[in-house]
Amino acid sequence: MGEIESVEDLEVFKRAHQLTLKIYKISENLPRDEIYGLISQMKRAAASICANLLEGSYRLNRAEYRQFVGIARGSSGELKYHVMLAKDLGYISADDYASLKIELDEITKMLRGLATSLSSHKK
Repeated sequence: MGEIESVEDLEVFKRAHQLTLKIYKISENLPRDEIYGLISQMKRAAASICANLLEGSYRLNRAEYRQFVGIARGSSGELKYHVMLAKDLGYISADDYASLKIELDEITKMLRGLATSLSSHKK
């Protein structure tokens, strides 16, 4: 991984941010009684992906950064489940679910690649 000016320049960050915006928009249509349940969990998990990427990039070394990339990847897995649950409860359409799942799978692969690139370089 060559030096980059900012983590916000990474495609994975840009895509995860766009996904977070979609999750916020979709969650507006979920039942209000889910505001402290599924809505909150989906928003938190989605935002956590970018938040951990950014926080990790401010850490002192690549090992710490890589650890936060791993946490971001875990958040993408958590979000994948919440999206599936929302679909199975009938809160989101099968089409919305399919497009979100594809995007999450791609982001998760990109996060794995970033983690690999961080572990393949010394400080």
